[in-house]
Amino acid sequence: MPNPRFQICLSVAVYTEWQAVLCRPEHLPPGADADAALGFIRYLATLAHLQDIHFLWRPFLRDPDDDMVLECAVAAGCSYIVTHNVKDFRRTEQLGVQAVTPGQFLQILKESRS
Repeated sequence: MPNPRFQICLSVAVYTEWQAVLCRPEHLPPGADADAALGFIRYLATLAHLQDIHFLWRPFLRDPDDDMVLECAVAAGCSYIVTHNVKDFRRTEQLGVQAVTPGQFLQILKESRS
């Protein structure tokens, strides 16, 4: 069930990247297969806000795949990009988006509830 305190934002490019990356054997949880991963990705997509991108910031970050995530976040007016790869999103603050780890994001949600 969606949480009213945050919204997942997704572009077509980010969705396509999720499909390519999350179905790799090294990213699958034990006992899961690519079909299960695709099912979960499709479920997340039903909950997400589909964001059109009208302005590209490329090249801004080192990795073009990270740029497409940043572009989606900026276009959607997001405050955060939640990632385990924070170091590759160091410059995002210049565009008003902070990269945080999942643990940091959960802490932010916990603190905002208080």
